[in-house]
Amino acid sequence: MLVLAAVVLLADQSSKFWATSALSDGERITVIPNLIRLQLLYNPGAAFSIGVGATWVFALAAAVAVVGLLYVGRRLRSPAWTVVLGALLGGATSHLLDRLFRAPGFAQGHVVDFIDYGGLFIGNVADIALTGSCVLLVLLSLRGVPLGDATDNAHPGS
Repeated sequence: MLVLAAVVLLADQSSKFWATSALSDGERITVIPNLIRLQLLYNPGAAFSIGVGATWVFALAAAVAVVGLLYVGRRLRSPAWTVVLGALLGGATSHLLDRLFRAPGFAQGHVVDFIDYGGLFIGNVADIALTGSCVLLVLLSLRGVPLGDATDNAHPGS
């Protein structure tokens, strides 16, 4: 789980470093016409710029998510859940780092977004990991796949 989280974190932060150094504000680079463009955006809110004035709340939520994922990750025995929680941890950690250490200041930082999906929204690599993981999380939950082995589920808290 920690290895995958580190890979997601590194991929997201390095792609953001590239985006902030290679793209200027307002510049649009078409990758796939009418589908994917690159455009630099600093997002103080959540998805679709929701909650622009509550950046500190998103920093706190990301911190709680990271701690929760690390706690739950101690019980993992399922390879599928390890992938899901590892990608969630990497994405949440990367967003937390943006919130804590990017301008305009501590716990007020704006997330770097640069992948424009046909004008619907602009995201980043962490968003891809988070969204994909959430889909897999729902599928694993619907299929009843346990986090740990069967004995962990038979004795909650053990």
